Amino acid sequence: MTSSSTSTPITLITGGSRGLGAAMAVALARDGHDIVITYREAASAAQAVVAQIQALGRRAAALPLDVAQAHTFQAFATQVREVLTGWGADALNGLINNAGTGVHASFAETSPEAFDSLVAIHLKGPFFLTQALLPLLASGEHTGARVLNISSGLARFTVPGYAAYAAMKGGIEVLTRYQAKELAAGGIRVNTLAPGAIATDFGGGAVRDNPELNRFVTSVTALGRVGAADDIGGAAAALMRSGSGWITGQRVEASGGMFL
Repeated sequence: MTSSSTSTPITLITGGSRGLGAAMAVALARDGHDIVITYREAASAAQAVVAQIQALGRRAAALPLDVAQAHTFQAFATQVREVLTGWGADALNGLINNAGTGVHASFAETSPEAFDSLVAIHLKGPFFLTQALLPLLASGEHTGARVLNISSGLARFTVPGYAAYAAMKGGIEVLTRYQAKELAAGGIRVNTLAPGAIATDFGGGAVRDNPELNRFVTSVTALGRVGAADDIGGAAAALMRSGSGWITGQRVEASGGMFL
C-alpha cells in the first residue's frame, strides 16, 4: 500500500470491455476517475470503452488479463504500475473485481471441471489479484483506496441452476468482510455490490433476450422491470465516492427489489 497519488482518482476495473464492467467504467469516468480496464479476449471492445472514457475528458487504458490465471498477477501488477507512472501517479484509488462468467447447470449436473473454473474466476481470482495489487492501493485514514467486489443477488435468493455460481459469490461476500477488517489499518474500504438480474450478454444474454425470463424477473422485482447495466454503473460509482468513506465491510444489493 502506498500513501500518495495524484489528486485525480484512478480506478481499475476487471472485465471492463462489456456489460456491467463497461457501464461501471463510464459511470466512474463521469464522476471524474481515470480508468484502467482489463479484458480477456475482446481487445477491440476494450478499446471502444477506452475511447468512450477519453471522450469524457478522462484518461483510460486497457490491459489484457485472465483472472483465472493467478500466476500472472504479479506481472500484471507491474503493467499497472507502468500505466500509473505514465500518468504521473503511484497508486490506485479504486479496484473493482468484476470480471466473471456465468454457468447455468443444476446442482446434480454441475461437473467438477465447471466448478473448478468458477472457483478460479470468481473466488481465487479476486482473492489473489487484490493481494497482488495491495502495494499499489492508496492508503491513509481519509485517502485509502476503495475495493468493490461484485457478487450477485443469487447469494441471497435462490434460482435453480446457479448453485455453483452463487456459492462462489457467497464466498466473495465473506471475503469482503475479512478484507475490510484486515485492510482497515491502511484506510482501505472494502464492500460488496450484488446486482440482480440485468439485461446484458452475461450468461448468454438470457435475461436480455428471453422474453419469458424477462417477464418472470419483472414480476418478482419491486420496481417492476429488469435491471440495466447503467443501474449497476451508477450504484458502483456511488460506493466509490469519497462520501461513502464510512461504509466498509457491507453488502449492497442493486436488484430493484427482487424477491422482497
